[in-house]
Amino acid sequence: MIDLYTWTTPNGRKVSIMLEECALPYEVHPVNIGRGEQFAPGFVAICPNSKIPAIVDRDGGVSLFESGAILIYLAEKTGRLLPSRNPARAKVMEWLMWQMANIGPMLGQANHFANTAAEKIPYAIDRYITESARLTKVMDDRLGRTEYLGGEYSIADIATYPWVRAGFELLRGAKPDVVGEGANVSRWLAALASRPAVVKGMAVPPA
Repeated sequence: MIDLYTWTTPNGRKVSIMLEECALPYEVHPVNIGRGEQFAPGFVAICPNSKIPAIVDRDGGVSLFESGAILIYLAEKTGRLLPSRNPARAKVMEWLMWQMANIGPMLGQANHFANTAAEKIPYAIDRYITESARLTKVMDDRLGRTEYLGGEYSIADIATYPWVRAGFELLRGAKPDVVGEGANVSRWLAALASRPAVVKGMAVPPA
C-alpha cells in the first residue's frame, strides 16, 4: 500500500495518474496547500521541502518527495512506463527532465504572475507566458515526429500532461505567433485524456 500526500495541482496529479496506470493500491491524504497544511510537522517529516506530492511506500519502507523522483521509483517498482535499457530509457529520461526543468517551472511562474500575484507586473507576465509558449512549440515539434514524448507512452507524458492540459489554450490564445497551430499537442492531449487511468488520476483528490 502506498500513502499519497497530494493536492489539486498539476504536480500532485502526476503521481495519482501513475498510481492508476500501474494499478497500485494507494490511500490519498489531501494536503490543502491553501491552508498551509504543507508546513504541518507531520508532513514536513515526510517532505522537508514542504511541497506536494510525497509518498510513503509501506511495503518498501520508502518515503519520497519530488514528483519526478516518485515517477521513476514507481516505474522501477512496477517495471512499467520507463524502458529498462538505453537508448529508449535515456530518451524518456530526457523528456522527463525537460518537463521538470522547463514546463512545470515556467507555467507555474506564468500562472503566479498573471493570476495570483498581488501586483501585476507586465514584464514578468510576458516573460513567463512567452517562454511557456516557446516550450509548447518545442513540444509540438517533438510530437510531430513521435507519437509520445519519449517515443512510447511513458512517465515523460504523465509528468507533462497535467501542466499542458491546464495551460495550452491560454498560451495558444495569448501567443499564437509563438505556439503556432499546436495540432500535435492537441492530438497528444486528446490521446491522454482518453486513457481511463488519466481520467481517474486527474480527479485525485476531488476538487
